[in-house]
Amino acid sequence: MEIKLSPELQAKLDRIASQQGRDSESLVQEAVERLADYDEWFIRQVEKGLAQVDRGEVVEHQEVAARMENLIAQKQRRG
Repeated sequence: MEIKLSPELQAKLDRIASQQGRDSESLVQEAVERLADYDEWFIRQVEKGLAQVDRGEVVEHQEVAARMENLIAQKQRRG
């Protein structure tokens, strides 16, 4: 597979790769692998969430708001 990169992006990749002591091709390979792994993980998480909704395992809006207010209050007391 071949991709076209803008000169600016190619320069950025070259700079990062040089700083890491590697070539830009391996940097791009790693980035694509990370993206693909993340996308697979994200899709699995969404599917899990949808399955929970189908089973009725949800938290009502009011409960979420109350939990968030409690977390914010705790953080403010610590800070």
